[in-house]
Amino acid sequence: MISTILLQAGGGMGVQQLIMFGLIAVVFYFFMIRPQVKKQKDQKKYTEELKKGDRVITTAGIHGRIYEVADTTFVVEVENGARIRFDKSAISLDASKALNTPATVK
Repeated sequence: MISTILLQAGGGMGVQQLIMFGLIAVVFYFFMIRPQVKKQKDQKKYTEELKKGDRVITTAGIHGRIYEVADTTFVVEVENGARIRFDKSAISLDASKALNTPATVK
């Protein structure tokens, strides 16, 4: 009797489980992996296009203007002429874009 129950339970479940795992993987890719890769590409493109004089906000929340651009770093000029060197990855894409877009009047 137990062998009959086990045979009935395991008969068609293999294909259905594979299909479900495949669907979960596809959903995971489109909702988790793909948007993250796109965001990384946008961040890289944005940091490559920055030039001297652009206003930026770092991930630490420091506001300033780019004073000098090097291969992997920026020198950001903050209040009273103080200059701080940051890695390019420290520039916040979302905050810097919001800072540089003009406000719309409603």
